[in-house]
Amino acid sequence: MGIGNDMPPGTPILAIVRWAALLWLLAWLPLYIWAWGWQNMLHICDVGVTVACLGLWFRQPSLISSQALLAPLAGVLWGLDVFWRMFTGHHLLGGTEYMWDTHYPLWIRLLSSFHLVLPFVLLWAIRMLGYDRRALALQTAIVAAVLIPSRFLSPQLNMNYAFQDPLLHRAWGPAPVHLAVILAGCVAIFFWPTHLVLMHAFPRPGRTE
Repeated sequence: MGIGNDMPPGTPILAIVRWAALLWLLAWLPLYIWAWGWQNMLHICDVGVTVACLGLWFRQPSLISSQALLAPLAGVLWGLDVFWRMFTGHHLLGGTEYMWDTHYPLWIRLLSSFHLVLPFVLLWAIRMLGYDRRALALQTAIVAAVLIPSRFLSPQLNMNYAFQDPLLHRAWGPAPVHLAVILAGCVAIFFWPTHLVLMHAFPRPGRTE
């Protein structure tokens, strides 16, 4: 199947979303690297928005579907922590402390609001293009590929929880064992349940109306 051949007829808004995704990526990516450093792009969420934008640009259901496994729940958790901090003065879950780091301009920090928008865009896109059942395997492979280099960064960064898990804040044995535990947790808690929901809620690519 060639790129773009699966675009449903009568949906010109897809073209608008496609160009919006490309323009966002071209603006957001260099700004994020400039502000936070290249290593920040190893964050699973940042890898996710990059893959999602590429999927939208090329109209590839497999790429879009893979990121739909993470973005909705990640968006809820990110938004919950941000709004909890706004109204109570402390973080409920953590992970969004950078949103209050005044060393960085507010407009740079607000670029992270993609966490709130991306889930809706992806769910709309798979409604139009279909949900690719290969998404679970693809997203698992992407996260595995990201976890390995995360382990070579500073333990203080704990990028993608490559050194300590987010709940008990402990290491689960040597590096290979710990990374396997984190990956298994991502699949069991995030990807697999969401995969089941999306698989039943949306048709396969090519079967959309």
